[in-house]
Amino acid sequence: MVLQTPEKAGEVYKWEGSVEELKGLVTERAITGETMLLNMGPHHPSTHGVLRLLLELDGEEIVSCLPDVGYLHTGIEKNMEHKTYEKCVTLTDRMDYLAPMSNNLAFCLAVEKLVDLDVPERAQIIRVICMELTRLNSHLVWLGTHALDMGAMSVFLYCFREREIILEMFEMLSGQRMMSSYIRPGGVWRDIPPEFMPALEKFLDYMPGKIDDYEKLLTNNPLWIDRTQGIGIIEPDMAMAWGVSGPSLRGSGVSWDIRKAMPYSGYEQYDFNVPVGEHGDVYDRFYVRVLEMRESVKILGQALKRLTPKGPFRSDNRKFVPPPRSELGQSMEAVIHHFKLWTEGFSAPDEEVFAAIESPRGEIGCYLHGAGDNKPRRVHFKTPSFMHIAALPVMSKGHLIADLVGIIGSVDIVLGDCDR
Repeated sequence: MVLQTPEKAGEVYKWEGSVEELKGLVTERAITGETMLLNMGPHHPSTHGVLRLLLELDGEEIVSCLPDVGYLHTGIEKNMEHKTYEKCVTLTDRMDYLAPMSNNLAFCLAVEKLVDLDVPERAQIIRVICMELTRLNSHLVWLGTHALDMGAMSVFLYCFREREIILEMFEMLSGQRMMSSYIRPGGVWRDIPPEFMPALEKFLDYMPGKIDDYEKLLTNNPLWIDRTQGIGIIEPDMAMAWGVSGPSLRGSGVSWDIRKAMPYSGYEQYDFNVPVGEHGDVYDRFYVRVLEMRESVKILGQALKRLTPKGPFRSDNRKFVPPPRSELGQSMEAVIHHFKLWTEGFSAPDEEVFAAIESPRGEIGCYLHGAGDNKPRRVHFKTPSFMHIAALPVMSKGHLIADLVGIIGSVDIVLGDCDR
C-alpha cells in the first residue's frame, strides 16, 4: 500500500506494509502528515556503506530514526560451516574490511581455545604488532572520511598518505595490502621478512608528528568544535545498555578496553593508557581515537623492543599446524601428503567457546561450536558496527539532519562488519 498524508501534503513515502505496522516504527505525527518520512541511503556517501535510515523529520529536526541493515549480507558465518577451520580465516578478512587482521585474531583465538592450541611468544608479539598497525590503519580511514563528511578535505588526504605506509608493511608480511589472512590458528602464516623491522622503525619515528598535524587541523578548530561538541550525546548507562563498545563507549567516560580488562596475546605485558571522554558527544569520540593512535604507536615501540631476532612463529603441534617446508625436504609428493593429512585430520571437539578482542571499532567476539571434525557446526560473530547502528536513534533524536552525518561518522561503522 501507499501511505497517504492529508491532501495538502500529498504522498510522502511508499510503505509496503500496513498502517498499523508503521505506527510501531514512527510517531503518530508521521501518520497524520504533520512530520515527513525521508530515506537517507542506502546510496548515500555519508552512511559509510549500504545503510538505509528511515528518518522522521519535523522540518530539519530528527523526530525518529529507523536503521535498515542487511543490504551487504554475504552469508559469511553460514559459509564457514562448510569450510575447514584454516580456510575459514580467509572469510574473516571480508567482514570488517578496514581491520581484517582483527577479525583473523578473534577467530583464531576461538579456534585455539576450542582445541587447546599453544601460540609461541614470538608469534604473540607479531600479533600485537599487527593488531596495533591495524588499529592505526582503521583509525586513519575513519578520521579521513569523518573529516571529509564534515567538510575538511585536507585531513582525508593526509590520513590516506600515512595509511599507504601501513598497507605497504602489510604487503611485506603477507603479500596482500588488505585481505591478508596473515594470522592463523597457532600463530602467524610466516615469519616477518628482513625489510619489515626497518620499515616499522622508520614509521614509528614518522607517525607522532603526523598525529600532531591532524590535531593542529581539527582539535581546536572552531568550525570543527561547533559541528561536534554537544552533538550526538549518549550517556554512559545508555551506551552500555545498547551494547556500545570501543572508542564510542570510552567517549562516554566508560574506561573499558578488553586489552586491559581481559588481556590476550600478551597485552598485559605492555604499558599503555586507555583514553576516555567526558561528554559522550561526537567530539569526545573523535578525540579518544586520536589519543588511541598515540597509544598504538607507544605499544608498537614496546613490541619492537621485545621482538627477538629468531624464534618459532607458529605452534609445532603437527595435529593442527602443517610442518614447514624445511622439515619435508624437496619432495613435492611429501609436501602434498603431509598437507592432505593435516587438512583432513584437523578435528575439534564437540564443544562451544567464545573469544573476544578489542578491535578498532570495539568488541568483536567469535562464538564457535565444534562438530567433532575439521569443520565448525556453528560460527557467529558479535560485531561492534551492528550494536552502534542500533544505538543511532538514541544519539540522533532532536538533532538536525546535517548533524546526523557527523553522528554516523563518529561511531565508526563498517557495513560488512554489521551484515556479515
